[in-house]
Amino acid sequence: MSVQVLSVSSKGQIALPVGLRKQLSISSGTKLAAYVSDDMIMLKVVKLPSVEDFRKSLDEAKMWAKEAGLREEDVADIIKTARIEKRK
Repeated sequence: MSVQVLSVSSKGQIALPVGLRKQLSISSGTKLAAYVSDDMIMLKVVKLPSVEDFRKSLDEAKMWAKEAGLREEDVADIIKTARIEKRK
């Protein structure tokens, strides 16, 4: 693991060094998630699934729901129950 010191601009921005961007395939528009713990900030590249990967996951979820005997009408009840449980 390498450590690099970055400066914060007057607008609160930081620039990632070119070597780091190349190493992680970060380009303009790449999404990063920022995690904060005490006085530490960690950045993680957010990789969104391709449309094909998303469709595959959706098809798997539909198949699982069908095998579990769930119908589209059941979704609202499931969400309502989950929200109630979360409040407890």
